Amino acid sequence: MTSLRTAKLRVAGVAALGASALGLAACGSASSSSSTTATPAAASSTPATASTTAAAATSGIAIGTAQAHGQTYLTGASGRAIYLWVADKSDMSNCSGACAQAWPPVTTMGKPVAGSGVTAADLGTTRRSDGSEEVTYNGHPLYYFVGDKSAGQTTGQGSDSFGAKWWLVATSGSPITSGTSSSGGASSGGSSSSSSSSGSGWG
Repeated sequence: MTSLRTAKLRVAGVAALGASALGLAACGSASSSSSTTATPAAASSTPATASTTAAAATSGIAIGTAQAHGQTYLTGASGRAIYLWVADKSDMSNCSGACAQAWPPVTTMGKPVAGSGVTAADLGTTRRSDGSEEVTYNGHPLYYFVGDKSAGQTTGQGSDSFGAKWWLVATSGSPITSGTSSSGGASSGGSSSSSSSSGSGWG
């Protein structure tokens, strides 16, 4: 009788130990599964950050070139001619109000991008009074002219509106002071020299 009771107690003890071991195993597997699911979530945030940075880096305006009568000058959006104003000093724009309406500044939302023939090291920006970033080239703030309606037009060339001369900008960063204005003949859309070489230029 005593031996039967001892055997029953041993069986009960083994069963209790087995149940306890199963409980510990379940806890261990639960904690390991929770840590496993946390890792992919952390990793998935990395590509999003990289793509955001890449998008910001490519949002700057592209500065290209165009040619007319042997002269190469800078162009901006849709191949429009770019000018400098001799009244500007030390990378700062002196053109605002009515001046900026007639000669809109070349602005950018990111770092300007150098096209073919443009020196990337000469591109920069300067902050305007309204907080926008105006593109500079070789220290000159850059502008469009409202009279130019399409690529190839250089109707602002040699103008002295607002008390100082406006000149097209050479790839060297110097003003192109030769020639007179031209209505051009190139089609709009594109800033490469091939798209604007069909324009009549000036002279």
